[in-house]
Amino acid sequence: MSDSARENESNGTSVVEPPKVKPKKRAKPVPSKNNPKPQPPYAVVVLNDDDHTYPYVIDALCKVCHHPSEKAFKLAEQIDHTGRAIVWTGTFEVAELKRDQIRGMGPDFYAALPVMYPLGVVLEPLPQ
Repeated sequence: MSDSARENESNGTSVVEPPKVKPKKRAKPVPSKNNPKPQPPYAVVVLNDDDHTYPYVIDALCKVCHHPSEKAFKLAEQIDHTGRAIVWTGTFEVAELKRDQIRGMGPDFYAALPVMYPLGVVLEPLPQ
């Protein structure tokens, strides 16, 4: 009888056990066309100024970032009180698009005198 078989002496039957195999170590995945390396995240940051109104900023955040009006209002408050707020995060290419869309919202006609320059928006890499 082999080493992988053992005999049960009480009832005379044999049990075959599979040989023990060490598990293989997995190699780290290598980026390829089918498995691309993840892109680092970027933040779209809106900066405060004294000319753009809350309704204008809220409209911009709702239209471009698809935030509900309540969240857009809270972000507008954060921009007003701290001077800046991260309004969206994602890949660099989409962050560039969001930045350009916010800048391209047009004049702020909610203000007493229309504000003709765009909101201040910058992109910042996020830590990984």
